[in-house]
Amino acid sequence: MEFLHVKAKKVINEVPAASRMPFRFTINAYRGCSHACAYCFARPTHDYLGLNIGDDFERKIVVKVNAVERVRAELRSPKWQGEPIAMGTNTDPYQRCEGKYRLTRGIIGVLGDAHNPFSILTKSSLILRDLDVLVDAARRTDVRTSFSIGTIDDEVWRLTEPGTPRPVKRLEAVRKLNDAGIGCGVLVAPILPGLSDRPEQIAAVVEACIDAGATSIGAMGLHLRPGVREHYLQWLEGARPDLVDLYRERFDGRAYQPKSVQHAISRVVAEVTASARSNRRYRPVRPARSTGRAPAGGHPEAGVEQQLPWGRTSPS
Repeated sequence: MEFLHVKAKKVINEVPAASRMPFRFTINAYRGCSHACAYCFARPTHDYLGLNIGDDFERKIVVKVNAVERVRAELRSPKWQGEPIAMGTNTDPYQRCEGKYRLTRGIIGVLGDAHNPFSILTKSSLILRDLDVLVDAARRTDVRTSFSIGTIDDEVWRLTEPGTPRPVKRLEAVRKLNDAGIGCGVLVAPILPGLSDRPEQIAAVVEACIDAGATSIGAMGLHLRPGVREHYLQWLEGARPDLVDLYRERFDGRAYQPKSVQHAISRVVAEVTASARSNRRYRPVRPARSTGRAPAGGHPEAGVEQQLPWGRTSPS
């Protein structure tokens, strides 16, 4: 793995006004991702750098080495209004290199000191390393966390997300965050046609998230935009050639699957969460602090989110 050091001129980025994202500002300390998820929507960002979206995206990681200093400076600007900031919206802030560079940890400390609300979306249990700074920040501002857990099938996980922690480790992290008073939801995504989309598979993930105390549960089917679509289909031809025809039909001339697919996913999530509410099996832990502000987080084009007990949702 190669780390490409850069000094960023700006680290807090504003999302275009026309975007469908449920947040306005983001921080991404890294570009590229060692999680190596075959379907990752962020792969084309490496193409902008003159690098390929395959092996380069997974092995040549751009590190904004001055990210902590830039965040501190940008928060002090008179123009900054204390808007919520989402992290993990492009590549994972807790991918492998975070263990070396600790940029996410530094950014959390700066945001907490500034009383600036933020959220984190991750697939990595490394977030537990920073439980102390997350708890400290939550005493001062609104802190939300969320995990992406698309499957609890170890075979599917090994095949499609080889650089991520096992799903069971992520579920343990969800519980530990909530036990510490840091609201943590789960995005069950992406749900992969022919691999993790059977109703019983989706229900199993949702049940596991409920047992882990997730404060909210959202779900989203796979989408494949140009560039990622070609990369994923090439990968699929080697990994699961029996599914290639299904994907070519499902994504024929479009990035998104038919609405009926998302509706079916949403129905399973709704049924399982409704059952959990009715038998009072689901009792999430309240965050240590609530500022009354809207959650900072979200995930690009997230699907259904089921609002669960205590009346608020955390980012998913």
